[in-house]
Amino acid sequence: MTSASWRHLPPPARAIATAAADAVEAAREREKEAFEDAVERLSALDPEQTGLVLGTVVRNLIEELHPDGLDGDDVRAALERAVRAAIEWQEVDPQVMAVVLIGALGVHEEADEEHRPSPRALARHAPLLVADLLAARPFAPHLQRAFAEIERSQVYDG
Repeated sequence: MTSASWRHLPPPARAIATAAADAVEAAREREKEAFEDAVERLSALDPEQTGLVLGTVVRNLIEELHPDGLDGDDVRAALERAVRAAIEWQEVDPQVMAVVLIGALGVHEEADEEHRPSPRALARHAPLLVADLLAARPFAPHLQRAFAEIERSQVYDG
């Protein structure tokens, strides 16, 4: 399904890129079977790495949509729009979608183990949120930008 080539990435990053791109594309097309397959592959990968990549994409998209900054109403509107769009064809947990969005913005509320969304739930909701935030824009450049940012931060932090 993925049209972009991710061969230049190391194998773990390539697996994330391929599964994420497939999940986002399936979400945009509302292809249930393809979406389930991509989510299954995405949730089998390292949840920290997957969360970092998709969280970076979400943060970048939010920053593009709100270049002058955003407030609580903007966050609420983005969350409501994404949940409404996804709920038309998927089971959606607004709380998990909120965790994805808020986490991407760097606001982390530590949930106890019992209330923390599963890696599968996060892998399911992040592509739904990304698909909504993208609207008609292509996903590949945003994913490439996220990998570049992560690589830069690891070089300077390492």
